[in-house]
Amino acid sequence: MSKSKSQDAALSEKHGYEFFGPIGAAGISFGLPLVCYLFAFLCNDVSGCPAPSVLHPTSLTLERLKQDVGWQGFSHLINAKAVVATIGYYAFSLVLNAVLPAQEVEGVELRSGGRLKYRMNAFASACFTLAIAAAGTLAQGADFPLWTFIWDNFIPLMTTNILISYALATYVYVSSFSVKHGNPEYRELAAGGHSGNLLYDWFIGRELNPRVKIPFCGEVDIKSWMELRPGMLGWILLDLAFMAHQYKNYGAVTASIIIVTVAQAIYVLDALYMEPAILTTIDIIADGFGFMLAFGDLAWLPFTYSIPARYLAIYPVQLSYLEIAGILAVYGLGYYIFRSANNEKNRFRTNPNDPKVAHLKYMETKSGSKLLISGWWGTARHINYLGDWIMSWAYCLPTGIAGYIVQHSSTKPDFDGQSPADGGILGGQPVVTEVVPGEARGWGMIFTYFFMVYFAVLLIHRERRDEEKCKRKYGKDWERYCEKVPYRILPGVY
Repeated sequence: MSKSKSQDAALSEKHGYEFFGPIGAAGISFGLPLVCYLFAFLCNDVSGCPAPSVLHPTSLTLERLKQDVGWQGFSHLINAKAVVATIGYYAFSLVLNAVLPAQEVEGVELRSGGRLKYRMNAFASACFTLAIAAAGTLAQGADFPLWTFIWDNFIPLMTTNILISYALATYVYVSSFSVKHGNPEYRELAAGGHSGNLLYDWFIGRELNPRVKIPFCGEVDIKSWMELRPGMLGWILLDLAFMAHQYKNYGAVTASIIIVTVAQAIYVLDALYMEPAILTTIDIIADGFGFMLAFGDLAWLPFTYSIPARYLAIYPVQLSYLEIAGILAVYGLGYYIFRSANNEKNRFRTNPNDPKVAHLKYMETKSGSKLLISGWWGTARHINYLGDWIMSWAYCLPTGIAGYIVQHSSTKPDFDGQSPADGGILGGQPVVTEVVPGEARGWGMIFTYFFMVYFAVLLIHRERRDEEKCKRKYGKDWERYCEKVPYRILPGVY
């Protein structure tokens, strides 16, 4: 069968709806942005986490809720400074992509038979950006404008990125209708992204690898760039801004926020350093680029994954040495599984004769692919997801039995991890905002431990999507493989 006919067959194959089809796509597209705002407003530095009024639903009023969340009107959701700063941040990242030394890597073979080339220097770009931030911090400390701007404009920055997600998804959807068979740029439609339903295709992504040519910056692969550039690094910049805010308010930085920030920074920098590995992920080789990935990369990831650090910036939890050791051990175990499994897979795919993987057993499919049935990948078909999830525990555990309320007093207590700075004048006396657990203790875990629960659901759903795609690709061979490697993520359990 010719490449053209093979591509036509793949495109015409019925993939079915994912995420419950158009209804699910609508719910995610317009519901998850609202969830971002709920997290930002209901866990705050104005009244508490959660806002005290929501703990008493029978007496809850709209006016009291507005007061508790610091509502200043819809104009508070976005401002020109945040828009300009966000666009400037994106432009700066694009320039670094163009001017810094880069590795040129070929992607996997497309249905049309071609291979796209990718310019990769995400790690160098991140290091350059963080070096500038470090220099500014050394010079100006916690008052470095980058950190204060992020804290003061957290919600406007989030709104800007959400709007960019909508705009970007619309642009790539409209652009996808210019894709023609046999084009020299190897543009293709995603196999599952042309259902014919406008909303669903806009959400899931109609074009597989949309690209755009930008003056001076050259050709940019939108999907791979959005996956690893602005959102991932933005996540760490948010964490660092929250750490600076804690220091500015309390004159010290706690081990709890250091652990969260360092653990998440290692995760991000590891992904950026191993940038070529993204080319073999399901996001790149199978999913189209639509609102799902645009919103996930630019808004959901940085602004919800950073919730524990934002919480600790306001309520600096103190950890014992034993608690610190336990959290670090958990993170170390997760990272070991995650990185060892991924390294094993990447080495085998790159060079099966590599001495580090040559001893591994595998089964060969009719399509010529080799599936590992020993080593890490012989224990579970998606063993790397287990390590990924265990690592996420270290992002949440430092928040402890989360939850606090903000109280006002006229006497400033000594730093004990629970008392921020002066807040103004009340009754002729200096006002001190004191953060205490109170009745909110435990309820804050809805926010700070959300990532652990969400990530587990995400990974299981992702694993299910992987399985469906593998069944379509390998057919009976996949059934034989599942008999040899029966567990999906957790050996002996699932």
